Amino acid sequence: MAERKTALLLLVLALTLNTSCRQGSQATKKLAEDSSAAQQASSNLTFDNITLEQADDGGQILWKVKAKQAIYSPDQKIANVISPDGDIYQNGKAIYHVQAQRGEVLKDGDRIFLRGQVVATDLKSGAVLRGDELEWRPKPDVMTIRGNLRGTHTKLKMSSNQAKLMNRQRRMELSGQVIALTQQEPKARMQSERLIWEMDKDLVTSDRPVQVQRIQGDRAIDQAEGQQAEANLTTKIIKLKQNANLVLFDPPLQIAGNSLIWDLSKQTLVADQPVTILHRQKQITVTANAGQMDLTPKIGRLNGNVHAVNPQNQSELFTDRLVWDMPTQRMNADGNITYNQNDPPATLRGARALGRLDNNTMVVSGGTEGGDGRVVTEIVPEDFN
Repeated sequence: MAERKTALLLLVLALTLNTSCRQGSQATKKLAEDSSAAQQASSNLTFDNITLEQADDGGQILWKVKAKQAIYSPDQKIANVISPDGDIYQNGKAIYHVQAQRGEVLKDGDRIFLRGQVVATDLKSGAVLRGDELEWRPKPDVMTIRGNLRGTHTKLKMSSNQAKLMNRQRRMELSGQVIALTQQEPKARMQSERLIWEMDKDLVTSDRPVQVQRIQGDRAIDQAEGQQAEANLTTKIIKLKQNANLVLFDPPLQIAGNSLIWDLSKQTLVADQPVTILHRQKQITVTANAGQMDLTPKIGRLNGNVHAVNPQNQSELFTDRLVWDMPTQRMNADGNITYNQNDPPATLRGARALGRLDNNTMVVSGGTEGGDGRVVTEIVPEDFN
């Protein structure tokens, strides 16, 4: 009986010691977890529904951002923000409104970096830009928006890989697969690897190869190309330079030169440098030092060393000035006329000419300049070798 009591006592003592060891181990583990959590809490400061703002050395505000949550880095120099929404300032005045899913804000004010469904609004012009990332640097005055950029404005709709905004210059630089569509009739679409929008001047320019289309409804009616271009959003005048080429739908013309000025509203085209015009349907080519096309009545006026050629019937006309009526193909030439035709072979010289080059019905009159007033005619016999 005494032995049974002794064994029972030893069993109770062992259980008690085991339970005490387990409780001590759990307490130690809990203490370590609490210590780690406390250390982490001290190194990362988290704030909910917070407003962050930064001023420059002169005390003027640089930016003010509201966030759903802000988590500061251990050195408290960077705040990682959730759902940032706020304004960016310049000289104490708000210039941009920005929104995003998340971002980073540097305490010294050197940079704001936003990511995810970025929306930036230029408060002066009302232009709204959307993209994947936004970076704002106040000292160089550059806001950069990257990735799947889309922009809207009352005068312009645009897309590209990237946009840079300089507020002081009121300038926006679009780069990478740029497409810009004017929003007011008559509409034009510009495509290039780089376009610059001078917002206060209403100018869109490109110093790279560019394609310009006149849009009617949803279709491109006329198309132009050049190494450089300038489009005035107010006057609807587009200037194309260096190897410029314009293909018109009606009349069916192809016009090439180093300087073409295309007025979309008036439907006129001015070439203030040497120009070549090809009537694609009639296959008649006209070259001159300069010229103007009225595209609604479809009349061309060309000046200086004018040379018109019809290769189908091997006829040509040289003159100082030419008025070309496209629908009737009637040509009215003035000054130093020389007209050649192949069938029948003949050469006419005079001061004026009237007729058509496509069917050899050209009448030359007035005599040569400095002559006796008579038309000079040279007839070449068919069997002449």
